[in-house]
Amino acid sequence: MVRQRAKSELNALSFFKQLRRSYSGMTGFIIVVIMLVIGLFGTWLTPYDPNVTDFAQKLLPPLSKGHLLGTDQLGRDLFSRIIEGTKVSLLIGVCTVLFAGVIGTLVGLIAGYFRGWVDQLLMRLVDVQLSFPFILLVLVINAVIGSGLRNIIISLVIAGWVIYARVIRGEVLAIREKEFIQACVATGVPGWEIIIKHILPNLLTPIIVLSSFQIATFIIAEASVSFLGFGVQPPQPAWGNMLNEGKNYIFSSWWLITFPGVAIAITALGINLLGDWLRDYLDPKLNGR
Repeated sequence: MVRQRAKSELNALSFFKQLRRSYSGMTGFIIVVIMLVIGLFGTWLTPYDPNVTDFAQKLLPPLSKGHLLGTDQLGRDLFSRIIEGTKVSLLIGVCTVLFAGVIGTLVGLIAGYFRGWVDQLLMRLVDVQLSFPFILLVLVINAVIGSGLRNIIISLVIAGWVIYARVIRGEVLAIREKEFIQACVATGVPGWEIIIKHILPNLLTPIIVLSSFQIATFIIAEASVSFLGFGVQPPQPAWGNMLNEGKNYIFSSWWLITFPGVAIAITALGINLLGDWLRDYLDPKLNGR
């Protein structure tokens, strides 16, 4: 127990030591931590109720008295709405990656390990879905099942699991040919035990790296779908529908689209920078471990 605890502490120290050496990785880590804090504690950080309207205060510019980022066309505090939108975007990104990752990993494991007609059937299904543009598929699904927070998560999961399936299937095919897997098969170890105890632990690195990039992809996808009116619906704040509401004021009230757009860009940049560093850190061929 003591050895395991000491080893965990050394791994954590090594992780942060290498992270500090990377300017881009540290930048991404700081951005992600800040966004997580805002998402978790945003309710206590908002100076106003993000849905309360005040027509006497509408379209106030940034740095107005009591309104750091100004107000929108209904007099709602823009800073409060962006903070609330952070929680919505992170919730959608994390939930989508979680569910899509579980489904895609399971399909990839089954296809890569058992191969044969099972692999052919599942991969043809993946190929058919990948032939459709991602955003278009999400829009079609949302048009069928309806808009809203729950439905946008469902549509993103349905459209996004195939990426995991394709990547994991390729990794499993490579791991399956390793000598320790062949030894397990030769000694009669059950297939499910090989998958759970020997193959799945070796898939953690590609799953973590892929998930770090997919969170940013799903956040941008949700903003795009909400901007088109098929995602999160007003008055619930979301960066995408805030852009949609502000597009008619682009020349007179630039802050309505600038600040939600900056929030999307910074979040996606931070997640991608951290994901890029994680890819290098977790790959022994790249970091020399």
